Amino acid sequence: MEQVKIKNPILKGSRPDPSIVRAGDDYYIATSTFQWWPGMEIHHSKDLVNWELISRPLDRLSLLDMNGVPCSGGIWAPCLTYQDGLFYLIYTNVKERGSFMQTDNYLITTTDIQGPWSEPIYLNSMGFDPSLFHDLDGRKWLLGLDNHYTWGKRFNGLYLQEYCHQEKKLIGKRYRIYENPATGLVEGAHIYRRGYYYYLLKAQGGTGVNHSAQMARSKQLLGPYEDCPFMLLTSRNNPDLPLQKAGHADLVETPNGQWYMVHLTGSLLNGKSILGRETSIQKVEWTGDGWLKLCHGGHSPAVEIEAPQLPVAPFESKSGMYAFDCDILDIDFQTLRVPLSENELSLKARPGYLRLRGGAGLNTKFKQSLIARRLMSLSVKVTTHVEFDPENEKHMAGLIVYYDTAYWYYLYITKDDASGCKVLSIIKCDQGKLSYPLEKNVSLEKDVTLLRAEIEGEYLQFFYSEDGDFVSVGAPQDLSILSDEHVPLGFTGTFVGICCQDLERYEKCADFKWFEYVNREDV
Repeated sequence: MEQVKIKNPILKGSRPDPSIVRAGDDYYIATSTFQWWPGMEIHHSKDLVNWELISRPLDRLSLLDMNGVPCSGGIWAPCLTYQDGLFYLIYTNVKERGSFMQTDNYLITTTDIQGPWSEPIYLNSMGFDPSLFHDLDGRKWLLGLDNHYTWGKRFNGLYLQEYCHQEKKLIGKRYRIYENPATGLVEGAHIYRRGYYYYLLKAQGGTGVNHSAQMARSKQLLGPYEDCPFMLLTSRNNPDLPLQKAGHADLVETPNGQWYMVHLTGSLLNGKSILGRETSIQKVEWTGDGWLKLCHGGHSPAVEIEAPQLPVAPFESKSGMYAFDCDILDIDFQTLRVPLSENELSLKARPGYLRLRGGAGLNTKFKQSLIARRLMSLSVKVTTHVEFDPENEKHMAGLIVYYDTAYWYYLYITKDDASGCKVLSIIKCDQGKLSYPLEKNVSLEKDVTLLRAEIEGEYLQFFYSEDGDFVSVGAPQDLSILSDEHVPLGFTGTFVGICCQDLERYEKCADFKWFEYVNREDV
């Protein structure tokens, strides 16, 4: 029988900081979602080859309220664990990214991965990327980083503090177990127990091209920990690798004793990561002297690896056509920071359509009338059917290609106050500054307009149609401004979606009949 291969990345688009767990024969990965709501994503697999998005657990305002959170704030680096029939999920809501970072850490639990999840238990605000370790004696420990406010000492060590599940709180002394790393900040840390050792797997070097995954170990939980003499995983100093930014990892063992490591990667095009940071997987093995290494040798991430000896379990492929003749918005779509009410987003107000009530401008860090899904390829065609009757220039609706509040392209319908005509225009937002690439707006005559965005590599081209034949709108635009490298302190990746604004009274509505996302690499 031919050996099955896993091709990386396994989770495409902005799906970084993976935390993996096995519960029986099922595998689950939780990933970061930043300012997008509902918060966090959980993917499911039976074979580590095929993955399906099954839930976004932070789906109540009592679990997650991100009104006003900064761009690339919100949900960072979840930790998903499983013990005695119960799933534990730890997450950080990053509410401030300045010198005094506000990083509130919470824990929720459930017996069913699909939820509902418990109300959150507030743990602390010490830093980001905390994880939960279940020791063999039944005790549970919170592992986290002490994020110091002084710029000269941002990393103040890794700490452990016991968590009491019965009392639902942290108890006892906080122990500092690891400090003064050779490569600066340590984040995304997990602890595992194997044989005589406690193993500390940590991300080092920052989440860019110098990222890495490195190990340390100790015979005592509280240390001291000795660093592994060799690098476990990194892409640094090797710009030709197809998988860059390799780091921030987590481990899982199959029932037959095979070990795999999921980790963050990024695909660069001319030095720019437009899709954001994704999730990949490597097969690993333990050396004779008790360290972990990549099965294929070296420390570079491989694009293809050997799959585990498990029955292949594919999921039914999903269409990219989203018809809005449904009761619930498809799981692929998210809103920004908070949910939209039935009055703001409705699949019932006009059956067969999604109605968006015009909201605030696209630069706000509060509620917006916008839904979007991840861009997962750089060869994509996105089209939507919209019906919109603007009354003035403060009414806008259309198709958006979006990074965050300060970086986006918008193909939108509005009304030209001077001429009194319904028109189509483009806004480009770069560094929060608006520009208008079209020399002259396009006049529209019909009630129905089809809007399209075609992405190929670094270029974005808009189109429209009123009669079935698509006509280009403006020149090709530079998509690379929607990349982690162009955006200061940004790492959310690019999304595509639809939105509506009423900058006058928050009343004007747009109706969208369908939204289609076509990955041309699959055609």
